[in-house]
Amino acid sequence: MEANNYEYPLQPDWSTTDIVAVTTLYQRVEDAYEQSQGVASADLLTAYRAFQQVVPQKFEEKQLDKAFETASGYSIYRTMKLARQTSGQIKMEGTAK
Repeated sequence: MEANNYEYPLQPDWSTTDIVAVTTLYQRVEDAYEQSQGVASADLLTAYRAFQQVVPQKFEEKQLDKAFETASGYSIYRTMKLARQTSGQIKMEGTAK
């Protein structure tokens, strides 16, 4: 797997725990695109629930998703939509920028 050449969108007022929760979701979404076997939908849903504790407002979630997709080429929204609809492994199609 290639090293990411972009920065995760983070907020300066987040605690270390918040940053860990948010970056865990970013990493699970990356795994869904980059890992040959994808990622378990349960892992994505668990990471998303922790993310929502940090980012409870939809507008902020959408802003972070857009910033993450702009930086990485990966969509949190599309990945989570598939994870909610599918049990087992989630493998997203697409490539990073």
